[in-house]
Amino acid sequence: MIKSILPLSSIIALRFFGLFLVLPVLSVYAINLHGATTTLVGIVVGGYALTQMLFQVPFGVMSDKLGRKGTIITGLLLFAIGSIFCAIATDILTLLVGRFLQGAGAIGAVVTAMISDLVKEEQRPKAMATMGMFIGMSFAASMILGPTIGAFAGVETLFYLTALIALGSIVVLVKAVPNPPKITHTYNGKAQLGQVLGNANLIKMNITNFLQKGLMTFAFMIIPMVLIRSFEWQMSELWKVYLPAMIFGFLAMAPAAIIAEKKGKFKEILLIGIVLFAVSYLIIGFSTGTTMFVIGVVIFFIGFNVHEPIMQSLATKFAKVHQRGLVLGIFNSFGYFGTFLGGVLGGMFFEKASLSTLVIVIAIVCILWIILIITMPNPAKKKLSYIPLTEELTKHTHKLDTINEIDEWYINDTENIIIVKYDSEKLQEDTILNTLK
Repeated sequence: MIKSILPLSSIIALRFFGLFLVLPVLSVYAINLHGATTTLVGIVVGGYALTQMLFQVPFGVMSDKLGRKGTIITGLLLFAIGSIFCAIATDILTLLVGRFLQGAGAIGAVVTAMISDLVKEEQRPKAMATMGMFIGMSFAASMILGPTIGAFAGVETLFYLTALIALGSIVVLVKAVPNPPKITHTYNGKAQLGQVLGNANLIKMNITNFLQKGLMTFAFMIIPMVLIRSFEWQMSELWKVYLPAMIFGFLAMAPAAIIAEKKGKFKEILLIGIVLFAVSYLIIGFSTGTTMFVIGVVIFFIGFNVHEPIMQSLATKFAKVHQRGLVLGIFNSFGYFGTFLGGVLGGMFFEKASLSTLVIVIAIVCILWIILIITMPNPAKKKLSYIPLTEELTKHTHKLDTINEIDEWYINDTENIIIVKYDSEKLQEDTILNTLK
């Protein structure tokens, strides 16, 4: 598992690192470009997320139909081209075009789906947690390196660096990542979109991703501006707030992932993160000095990093094998739409409304969000049976559709096995084997 997951986790983490690297300084950089307004700056901060949202589902479906690797390479090339556009931009509109192109490389769902393809379901929580940890580490590192490199080498350098990272990730993909197994399922594409869009638990997860990412982008919009405008900080000093936020956020990740994955307490971890979001924004909005403001930022990043290692894993637990690309495409589309709106609304209201009013609204939203998550069950644990495939068994696989306790079944053609996912409290493996005879 490790040989498959580490390269893929590195690719997605490097890509997020490229996106996160500019976030701590992007708003104060963009506001000084020709033609900039706070609204346009907000669109620049969250703009990549608009095209991410639009392309997540097409990329996810394309990867289901045409293959994961080619889809990922296409996305990384688009991301590299967009980064170069951003690096050479001298006005706000060129920077905006670059950000849109960066987002067009929508490979997040594809990488996650590929990880799901390469590992057994029992190992998937560990694999998803590993990917989440890698993303969290890239997020933490970018909080320090972004302001530091941006202050001393220029924000343009950050964009050139992200282009190199994207091209390097293609090499890692080709050289180090195995091809996923060929899977045959029995659903024949029937009502896939309707099933996914109508799944109540996936709806709640989509809303959660939307709100989490929206609050993140809004935070990145206001944090540097408040520190520089209200507290008279310099860009080179921003690491002083992001460093403690990174450390405490990183320390919160492992316990959160362990409690969620090992103990099955996904819902409880989500609720803790939401409470931390509400508290952090209230502290940020009502701070009169830098100490309390920094404390609020630290609490926000703890809440964000509590969520991040488990989000993708939890979404896949509500998806069937043939729907992973579609499910994660929709899930990530909601997240990126939240990212876009967080930046846009931050830019629109930052000059027009008091920060204290904005954070009260956010706290109310968090209360409603908590109520939503309380109604979502923790995913039930299922057992999997791996049955060697023979010509005789193949003739009887259709009988599995008649057993209600079977969640899903599919054939791994690469390993020549039938994989059956079922409720072990209501069904014994012997019953499955007898059905196939």
